[in-house]
Amino acid sequence: MHFMCRYVASELASDIIVSVGDIKFCLHKFPLLSKSSHLQTLISLNNEENVDEVQISDIPGGASAFEICAKFCYGMTVTLNAYNVITTRCAAEYLGMHESIEKGNLIYKIDVFLSSSIFRSWKDSIILLQTSKSMLPLVEDLKVVNHCIESIANKACVDVSKVDWSYTYNRKKLPEENGIESNQNGVRTRLVPRDWWVEDLCELEVDLYKSVITNIKSKAVQSNEVIGEALKAYAYRRLPNFSKGMIQCGDVSKHRIIVETIVWLLPTEKGSVPCRFLLKLLKAAIFVESGDRAKEELVRRIGEQLEEASVSDILIQAPDGDATIYDVSTVQNIVRQFFMKDHNAEIESIGGGELEGIRKPGILSDASKLMVAKLIDGYLAEIAKDPNLPLTDFVNLAELVSSISRPAHDGLYRAIDTYLKEHPGISKGEKKRICKLMDCRKLSVDACLHAVQNERLPLRVVVQVLYFEQLRTAASSEDELDAVATAEELKALRKELASLRLSNGVGNNDKDGDIKPSMDKAVIGKVKGLLKSKKSFIKLWASKGGQGENSGSDSSESISSANPEEAKSTPSRNRRHSVS
Repeated sequence: MHFMCRYVASELASDIIVSVGDIKFCLHKFPLLSKSSHLQTLISLNNEENVDEVQISDIPGGASAFEICAKFCYGMTVTLNAYNVITTRCAAEYLGMHESIEKGNLIYKIDVFLSSSIFRSWKDSIILLQTSKSMLPLVEDLKVVNHCIESIANKACVDVSKVDWSYTYNRKKLPEENGIESNQNGVRTRLVPRDWWVEDLCELEVDLYKSVITNIKSKAVQSNEVIGEALKAYAYRRLPNFSKGMIQCGDVSKHRIIVETIVWLLPTEKGSVPCRFLLKLLKAAIFVESGDRAKEELVRRIGEQLEEASVSDILIQAPDGDATIYDVSTVQNIVRQFFMKDHNAEIESIGGGELEGIRKPGILSDASKLMVAKLIDGYLAEIAKDPNLPLTDFVNLAELVSSISRPAHDGLYRAIDTYLKEHPGISKGEKKRICKLMDCRKLSVDACLHAVQNERLPLRVVVQVLYFEQLRTAASSEDELDAVATAEELKALRKELASLRLSNGVGNNDKDGDIKPSMDKAVIGKVKGLLKSKKSFIKLWASKGGQGENSGSDSSESISSANPEEAKSTPSRNRRHSVS
């Protein structure tokens, strides 16, 4: 091994060699013995064996840290900073440079420097915490890390009006945080954002970051929203490709620790972080194969604020190896969690001794329910495009939100139509099952126009759409006597509908449960004959080019694609709109 030798300029010849790794220091015993208890012991043992060389290869910080300590022993000026002070402190501890050996020794000097300089500086404290990683666990025994964490947490919790040190802030500021404010004396001062500290903390490794955030949270000074902003910033910085809801290949175990740490650091209060961020975390947790506890916690939190999500947010990729494209079961669990708030709601007594339902903060509002219903309708339309999606998955998810009353079923109709188009091989019984999810009475005029010529729909559904559209036309056009069906005609139409239901009831030998082929033309012919006898229905049918039994296009056109000029001829259309 090649050794490097370092000497101290002195008139006296060196009388001791200290070997640190592959570097030999030619020094003098007296300066070292006066300040280092450990070297006193080693040199005294060597004297007994007549050896003039000491080996200390296990000193923290290696040769560079020992050199600083040796210079201090000689009374030479040493330069300490945030990058080398922690290794020097550990080396001085190793060498036993305490006050009991000599007053004003190196350990004392370093501790004074830490408290008077490093811990008072925001960025130096963060640098020190970063460099302490290589000194674990020795540095923990010295309490330096705990003191540093406390210093950083205290600064993060200082009132923004008292922040007078430099910090990194490249994040998008809020409008009120981006301007310049004037005080009463006319002095213009730039505002300090509430989350000024979050970006610098992203430099910390996950275990140290966890310690700092935990300390900040324990002080109960920072708002949950600011804590949430800090966790978001850390996720985007530390998890590659997180913004796309996935993690790039790399150290999966490291990324798993980061994801799970962020989950456990999330504030407990609802709304502390956006639902979209929680869903990205869930996608990341699934990607890095986090434990069930982390994923279940995210599912619970997402369910509490599901109304904030968009369809793209909940499009979670199925695990590798699955036949389907999307993970529908996880979305089902999220929806179940959404309804748990209503399930757990209790009725409280109020004044007067009467019982009345009181909306607690956790109880669902009708608005949030409607938003979730529309969300799931849109989600169903997306997953319906998957040719491998089982009908049961589609139906079970749709039934979870079936209790939510919404003014229109256009979105659900679009999803059902998409599924029927992408799965042409399903049986008549399966078609009947999926179409039962939809209430034909809640289709807009545009949706009805699309449905009456949709040959993918079972014939019974088409007839129902025709019937309810005629009822709606009659109800909205009572003054146009020549344009509506009479009571007798509506009664006859109900009779034909009843015959359709009977053909599907007990004793029907058709295993698929749809209309018997022999009855198709007869029944639908009667229905169309009844309805086409009125001008309103002639206009409705003719405007879509209905030339024969259940005629129509097999394209997946939008339900709002009807000719707008011809649509005006339907009296009810002017007072209705499509809700999807």
